[in-house]
Amino acid sequence: MNKPLPAPNADLYLRPGADRRLRGGHLWVYSNEIDNGRSPLANFTAGDPVCVRDASGKLLGSAYMEPQSLICARLYAPGEQLALDQPLFRARLAAALAGRESFFDRPFYRLVYGDSDTLPGIVVDRFGDYLVVQLNNEGVERHSDGLVAALVAELRPAGILLRGDSRSRREQGLPGGARVVYGEVPEQVALEENGVRFLAPVHEGQKTGWFYDHRLSRARLAPWVSGKSVLDVYSYIGGWGIQAAAFGASEVCCLDSSAQALAGAAANAELNDLQHRVSTLRGSAPETMAALHDQGRRFDVVILDPPAFIQRRKDLKKGITAYRRINELGLHLLRPGGLLVSGSCSMHLSRADLILAMQQAAVRAGCQLRVVEQGAQGPDHPIHPAIPETEYLKAVFARRITPAKK
Repeated sequence: MNKPLPAPNADLYLRPGADRRLRGGHLWVYSNEIDNGRSPLANFTAGDPVCVRDASGKLLGSAYMEPQSLICARLYAPGEQLALDQPLFRARLAAALAGRESFFDRPFYRLVYGDSDTLPGIVVDRFGDYLVVQLNNEGVERHSDGLVAALVAELRPAGILLRGDSRSRREQGLPGGARVVYGEVPEQVALEENGVRFLAPVHEGQKTGWFYDHRLSRARLAPWVSGKSVLDVYSYIGGWGIQAAAFGASEVCCLDSSAQALAGAAANAELNDLQHRVSTLRGSAPETMAALHDQGRRFDVVILDPPAFIQRRKDLKKGITAYRRINELGLHLLRPGGLLVSGSCSMHLSRADLILAMQQAAVRAGCQLRVVEQGAQGPDHPIHPAIPETEYLKAVFARRITPAKK
């Protein structure tokens, strides 16, 4: 059990002028903004609650410390001096729950989305009676007991699973794995999205076991796929492909490099009585797509939902090239008049850069594109206006147009 931490009584002073971002609503304090003479970072450990103050001593809010990181403090109570304890967690959870329930009529969504719910470093996905939690840094992990107690009090779940395999945790050298911290959580939990049923492997799957963020874009497949052939690339357990089949696609091929993911896709197809229209194909996406092209395979709809090709800003140029290449491969597999759905979860890739990569791919593939729809993260992934990093997801629907020959 973590020892309860009191309300912040230590002060973290900023240098003159370093308070502008926080006054504008941002929640992050960078290490180079600290007045180390008045509040040396060496005096703090991860998770310590502090009062963040400007150079004149005025309170800016309460934060927990991450003194070894570039972002050395994260505000959880702007403008207030409050403990990061069970009452605060309950208040934040109640507000987050009210926001989700105003939009979703079933309990399947991201309940907590970090900074956007003023719970920095915390992600909670809800699968009906089960919750899957990610704590993405050491500081917030010290407060996990209060969070779990608040989740139990507010939602009365059957079980809570703590997942520790996020990229940010690995970069900090924190332990990974999954453990049940309340009740019982089965290996797979049920969810429903856009009227389609799924089983998510919450113990062993990617991230929390499911990706709720593309929900609205997947719903927009419906008018495009009826009676069509669909290739779902980087399919994971079939979030896009199974829904395409449920929306009337004549055939769907789910392509992924993971045998475990494809087994999940096949199981989800069977769960919805769609196994006769859904097939799976294992292999590297670029290599397998090239082989399909050589075999003469073509599809009416190609969906590309790759992992983040750009993890850091310095990888932008290389990442844009990767997006261009995968979209070019997709276009080579697309029939004239077909639909390319291109997604990106790379926060550092702008929507404009994704569309530019698609256009460059079209030029190389000898065709033209027309963007017909665009999608973004849903209301369970709200965007904090002062923190552009909370906006990361893009989906672009574009039709392939083959120019008439002269």
